[in-house]
Amino acid sequence: MKKTRSRGPAPDEMRREYDFGSMKGGVRGKYHRRFKKGVNVALLEPDLAKAFPTDEAVNEALRTVLRAAKALRRPRRLPNKRLQQTKSTRRND
Repeated sequence: MKKTRSRGPAPDEMRREYDFGSMKGGVRGKYHRRFKKGVNVALLEPDLAKAFPTDEAVNEALRTVLRAAKALRRPRRLPNKRLQQTKSTRRND
């Protein structure tokens, strides 16, 4: 026996019972501008959420980490000094 398929709406179509026109308070595109700007969301684990309860606390902690990492970075350019021989590398002539 073959199974019969249900004749529901296509996956990209809404059902008839979803009538958004009858709902009150709905505004089309309410968050469009905010979404267009781009939202960067990071989900914190519960223990971190207790330590950093606000957006400002998280941002300040991350800025501190960036400043510390920047201070520890080595300079990218080599020093502008000639290498000098040490006593152990000089030849005894």
